Amino acid sequence: MIKTISISKFETDSGVSYDTIDLHFQHFGQDYNDAPVVLINHSLTGDANVAGPSGWWNEIVGPNLTIDTNQFAILAFNIPGNGIKGSVLKNHLDFHTGDIAEIFYSGLKKLGITHLFALLGGSIGGGIAWEMSARYPELTDNLIPVAADWKASDWIIANTFLQKRLLENSKDPVQDARIHAMLTYRTPASFSERFRRTKNSEKNLYNVESWLVHHGEKLFNRFPLEAYKAMNHLLSSVDISRNGKDPKEIISKIKADIHLIAIDSDIFFTPDEDQKTFEFVKENKENIFYHEIKSIHGHDAFLIENDIVSKILSKVFKPKLKP
Repeated sequence: MIKTISISKFETDSGVSYDTIDLHFQHFGQDYNDAPVVLINHSLTGDANVAGPSGWWNEIVGPNLTIDTNQFAILAFNIPGNGIKGSVLKNHLDFHTGDIAEIFYSGLKKLGITHLFALLGGSIGGGIAWEMSARYPELTDNLIPVAADWKASDWIIANTFLQKRLLENSKDPVQDARIHAMLTYRTPASFSERFRRTKNSEKNLYNVESWLVHHGEKLFNRFPLEAYKAMNHLLSSVDISRNGKDPKEIISKIKADIHLIAIDSDIFFTPDEDQKTFEFVKENKENIFYHEIKSIHGHDAFLIENDIVSKILSKVFKPKLKP
């Protein structure tokens, strides 16, 4: 069930004031007043529906699963402007992911939550997790960015730039932007394994073409254009080092155990960026760890390779499980 918190008198880093911002969220598992709290941040076109029958991570989060709802209180916020319950940002250019981090933190405070057991997120959700931990270094015991980074790399900025042009200029903006995005979320090897140059004779299309059209239409039917524009802009804005701050110093001050989870075949948030972070931070911070998902499926592997993801996450969550 979707619940709502109203954040009053919010001012963005750029100095724009909003009287009210509605923050929609979902809660799974235990009472967050009594149990360890886990905050999970969704990806670009995702939402807070992380568990349950239609949950996007329902093989990871649930009763007796790796993130066990019998043990933990699970919270997931919808990124403002992602279209859930008609949510739009009056001007998404007023915001960057640091502002979203502040809104999420305000939401936690409204719920009376001062500390998290774990803060994790996939893709842009991982970027927001980085932003929250950079601003509030003692917020969580465990920071787990999955297929994510603390900044938008030049490659991410280039891809979001193309996405922006498609969203502004295409005749079918959501569909065409989604088709392009799917080419960065998967890999050539993933496509070859699945489609093998087979054709859909009824549509006179290669099956890979038919699959891309399907994903474009599927997103068009559930995701507003303005939401896509807002999320794409936010993705390009991830940067804990904005305003000239030293990322090494910022990360070194984060108290949490940091578990970087990369994907060896990811051509979107490439694993070498996480590897660089690990190498330059480990000199000053012992409790940072690098994990890698081995998969041919690229960026989307964190939504596909559930057994591998569970094995990695169990290093964090198993110690909390009852015998």
